[in-house]
Amino acid sequence: MSDSLPSCPECGSAYTYEMGALLVCPECAHEWSPAEDAAEEVDGPRVIKDSVGNELHDGDTVTIAKDLKVKGFPTSIKVGTKVRNIRLVDGVGDHDIDCKVDGFGPMQLKSSVVKRVL
Repeated sequence: MSDSLPSCPECGSAYTYEMGALLVCPECAHEWSPAEDAAEEVDGPRVIKDSVGNELHDGDTVTIAKDLKVKGFPTSIKVGTKVRNIRLVDGVGDHDIDCKVDGFGPMQLKSSVVKRVL
């Protein structure tokens, strides 16, 4: 391999090292294959779509497409609730929207439960 290893795709740390066929980050303990890293660069940017297939972008306004139960709250987020100024992130699991919902606070949502407001 070359003298310099790529930064960690999870946390951006420059202190990655090789362990067998994998690359490892000592700061966040993320392990990945160099072949996966090269494949992600070739694919280009990830496109995130809402529940009806509209492409989402940072700063968009979306509405909730179905009632969402929120752990720790007695009520759920109702259908039609507007969420303004979303951010697209690589969140936990398949949660790819970071936002602030009025009455509930900051949270992450799945793109499959929102609809873009045009």
